[in-house]
Amino acid sequence: MAPRTTTGAPRLTIGGLPVDALTEEEVVGHVVAALRRGEGGHVVTPNVDICRACARDPEVRAIIAGADLFVPDGMPLVWASRLLGTPVPARVTGADLIWSLSEAAAAGGRSIYLLGGPPGVPCKAAQVLRARFPGLRVAGGSAPPYGFEKTAEGFAAVRESLVAADPDIVFVGLGFPKQDRLISMVRRDLPGAWFVGCGSAISFAAGTARRAPEWMQRSGLEWLFRLASEPGRLARRYLVDDLPFALRLLVVCLVKRLLRGRGPS
Repeated sequence: MAPRTTTGAPRLTIGGLPVDALTEEEVVGHVVAALRRGEGGHVVTPNVDICRACARDPEVRAIIAGADLFVPDGMPLVWASRLLGTPVPARVTGADLIWSLSEAAAAGGRSIYLLGGPPGVPCKAAQVLRARFPGLRVAGGSAPPYGFEKTAEGFAAVRESLVAADPDIVFVGLGFPKQDRLISMVRRDLPGAWFVGCGSAISFAAGTARRAPEWMQRSGLEWLFRLASEPGRLARRYLVDDLPFALRLLVVCLVKRLLRGRGPS
């Protein structure tokens, strides 16, 4: 039987990373309940690229080891859980959580902070989210310059702005592992806040980047949509690195399931 975490849901191991068997609604409920208790946390949304990076680099894996929730962003992880015979309820993405957690924040009088994206994008995303969820408090936003984390001054400026804003929920869209490295370094300054590594979610919310149609999201083809949108940046990542890893992951999970079924009679 899979171990259970403080959420009460099973925690599986898929692709070498923990994955919590939670729905999006359950993630939101867990975060809201924790905020009421004054407890903060860190949500990681693993996909194939994150699994591959963690498998290759122990330092990268250690960055997210202290996170509180791990929910599958990538459909291959959902398929892998089914092949293992321990299916997770659904895919839960940062691009969806930015909406559902912002809705919960508005309902509960909580504040959010948007960190990441090109200049002007956090402000635009804030406008869209406020329009969707009247009463939502946006404590602030920031679009750090490229390479900010490489200097003590650049990192300090981002940290000071975030701490001064004192938000309840922080969406960090800087890409993995940069976003989760920053979270691991600043969450001690805001122990009552929840941090969500959300990739391109801020740009999606702002409408400055297009997300794949829902049918492509459901069928596991969102990567193909993104590849067609940014072939120069994503071709190697998706076709050379991630696709072979995903295929190996699914084969390994299937073999584990078959071997388990052929156990001692």
